[in-house]
Amino acid sequence: MPAPGARAETAAGSIPADDQAPPKEELCLRIKERKVIVDELSNLKRNRKVYRQQQNSNIFFLADRTEMLSENKNILDELRKEYQEIENSEKTKVKK
Repeated sequence: MPAPGARAETAAGSIPADDQAPPKEELCLRIKERKVIVDELSNLKRNRKVYRQQQNSNIFFLADRTEMLSENKNILDELRKEYQEIENSEKTKVKK
């Protein structure tokens, strides 16, 4: 049985096809999802197995828990940076 939240997903830092940043609300949802994933992975016992879902299929592969945790922490950091950039750009627009 796969660990909760240990699904493979698209790269968090990827730019949408229309070359625009994702809306702020969508970014907030993605940040919340990653927080839950990181929390779940960090609270797992060391001997628990974690599975990664093959993209676009129902096939799961055994993955390293610590690797998955660090990968998801990095993605969360990237999402937070992206959110902060949006916040800063909104603040500069208000000042002008």
